[in-house]
Amino acid sequence: MAGRSKAPHPAGGPVLRLQECQHGCKKHLGDIISFFFHFISGNLARDSSDSELELSTVRHQPEGLDQLQAQTKFTKKELQSLYRGFKNECPTGLVDEDTFKLIYSQFFPQGDATTYAHFLFNAFDADGNGAIRFEDFVVGLSILLRGTVHEKLKWAFNLYDINKDGYITKEEMLAIMKSIYDMMGRHTYPILREDAPLEHVERFFQKMDRNQDGVVTIDEFLETCQKDENIMSSMQLFENVI
Repeated sequence: MAGRSKAPHPAGGPVLRLQECQHGCKKHLGDIISFFFHFISGNLARDSSDSELELSTVRHQPEGLDQLQAQTKFTKKELQSLYRGFKNECPTGLVDEDTFKLIYSQFFPQGDATTYAHFLFNAFDADGNGAIRFEDFVVGLSILLRGTVHEKLKWAFNLYDINKDGYITKEEMLAIMKSIYDMMGRHTYPILREDAPLEHVERFFQKMDRNQDGVVTIDEFLETCQKDENIMSSMQLFENVI
């Protein structure tokens, strides 16, 4: 059994652990926060191709600190520190999807994080222009770390709503679930059945789809999550960690 990792709970993010939710939410949200703190601290190795790509990209100048301070729950000093780290890793002031995937995959070497990183990238790329700006980064980070429960749940819903039409479909949820299992790796213990992602999707919809119309709306999502004590406690885990 050595060398095998524990089987991942079939979850899509910080709020969708329907069983043993608190433990799962802590780990997954922790993985996201850990990724971003490593990202801005300059501890990740980068090859020459990344540097060449960044040098060839138009540099982006972020909005003023006063404006970002008004948009987030960070102080000016915290924003200055975050910006120094961001610029250290991304001199252009922009992170494209390929670079994002490369960095994120280093946290899950046992699996394939490409697809899940794609979904996560789109959640942070607020304006859909194909690049994460410093503004996108700190606004998203502010929500995850210091946002209200309502803000965090809306951010999570946006992650699962892949086509951004205001609904989570079974197809979207299944795509997220498969990407999580791929990211955690196939060599888990105990061994997961192939239909495990689909079973999780069915449980998710039984709980969330209140009117049984085959889709989950933001109202259904918020209402169900806010009535779940485990989900509510998990939303408070990372407040004021920086």
